[in-house]
Amino acid sequence: MGSLTIRNLDDSVIQALKAEARANQRSMEAEARHALTERFDRIQRMVRLRERTNALSRLTEGIPQTDSVLLLREDRDR
Repeated sequence: MGSLTIRNLDDSVIQALKAEARANQRSMEAEARHALTERFDRIQRMVRLRERTNALSRLTEGIPQTDSVLLLREDRDR
């Protein structure tokens, strides 16, 4: 595994990180690792979601679609 040094970090960010670490019973380093990992896991989930939705969208490409609002109104009018 690699390591990372962060310089010139704002004091308020450091204090917030310390407070979070204390609240989660982790070291400051473990809290920073957790925060970074969570952030990039979330980004990767969003990338996979976009890929899946794009794949689904391609399945109906070229097929005319009806706006769901119109379908709901039509159903309520019945």
